[in-house]
Amino acid sequence: MRRRSLLQSGTLVLLLAARHLAHGATILAVRVWPAPDYSRVTIESDTELRIKQFFVPSPPRLAVDIEGIELNPALKALVAKVQADDPTIAGIRVGQSAPGVVRLVLDLKQPVTPQVFTLGPVAAYQHRLVFDLYPTQLADPLEALIAERLKESSAAPSAPPAATPSAPDPLGDLIARQSQRPASAPAPPETRPRAQAPVATDRLIIIALDPGHGGEDPGAIGPGGTREKDVVLRLAHRLRDRINASPINGNAIRAYLTRDADFFVPLHVRVQKARHVQADLFVSIHADAFFTPRPQGASVFALSQGGASSTAARWMAERENKADLIGGLNVKTRDPQVKRALFDMSTTAQINDSLKLGASMLGEIGRVGKLHKPRVEQAGFAVLKAPDIPSVLVEAAFISNPEEEAKLNSDDYQEQLASALMRGIEAYFSKNPPLARNRTVS
Repeated sequence: MRRRSLLQSGTLVLLLAARHLAHGATILAVRVWPAPDYSRVTIESDTELRIKQFFVPSPPRLAVDIEGIELNPALKALVAKVQADDPTIAGIRVGQSAPGVVRLVLDLKQPVTPQVFTLGPVAAYQHRLVFDLYPTQLADPLEALIAERLKESSAAPSAPPAATPSAPDPLGDLIARQSQRPASAPAPPETRPRAQAPVATDRLIIIALDPGHGGEDPGAIGPGGTREKDVVLRLAHRLRDRINASPINGNAIRAYLTRDADFFVPLHVRVQKARHVQADLFVSIHADAFFTPRPQGASVFALSQGGASSTAARWMAERENKADLIGGLNVKTRDPQVKRALFDMSTTAQINDSLKLGASMLGEIGRVGKLHKPRVEQAGFAVLKAPDIPSVLVEAAFISNPEEEAKLNSDDYQEQLASALMRGIEAYFSKNPPLARNRTVS
């Protein structure tokens, strides 16, 4: 009798398990994030999805079999989420290829290196199946910035050029000069240009603007539902327009955005992007939240090689450094050297220059709004760890404060803040000419 009871209990367990498997995972949301660097497709479910993937190079397409589910309206919705201007994905097809197996086919506009991985529950998300599609060929952003500047210069009225024995190559010449920027060894004091004198250079001055968060990572969310990733992107666009229209000491200047739309960029990639275009400055823009709605005012942060300058600074750095977990980083493919490099690359010279830049910006921000602290604070922000680029993180306001959330959504305040940040950049360069700084070109 006891044996029969155990067998019946085992049968019951098997039946319940089979019923659970037949039900399968519940699809909670599907999302598509197009971007110039890569396009991402995300399927969120209540349990981890099992998959098999097949990549076909010609014509390029990625087929993925998702096991243990049936075709449903949520998966069908993926088809309509692909935008016509997506640089990578031409379309998505979805169908029931076998009982309990749904096949997704991503038709691609160009050859890609696909990364397919899963993410566990974090923040507001449950289990995520992620498809990151990286084009095998990308335009060089530095070359694009230089070409854009040359196009503007050629459109401006100027005197007829003198005859030359051979056809000029302005783009090639400027790219070559850009790569010959001052090396890492400091110049002797007597050869360094004086801070008071305007210094012209034959290279393009580049300011890297880094709108925080993006894509899967919304950043902080205000009491009225305002997302940090949206307001900081708008502010970065306004600052970009000012930079592109404002030569400094006769030098051509250009803004480069680590993201210019709503997509996720890992922290170390933001640093890599700035270094790739040989940026002269790096400005990361945020609008953080706190435990309570009371804190208010803007802040500017620089990197710290030691401890944070305050408890709040340490808390904010820890919060910002978690962006990769929420945005969804494929840890299996991450270079094992990246994490160590981000913590070892900082230099005393970079931090000193960053503090000077931060002080210039903080003084100007204080003219248009409240400051949370009257000095530049320091903490271990991962995104500020380029060894050769003065880097600051600007917290434009506390989005968790209802009054400041309203200001962040105000065109007038955003215009004032963008102008203040621009004046801070100009004030920094007036005392620290680009040619006077040390460089490490990578």
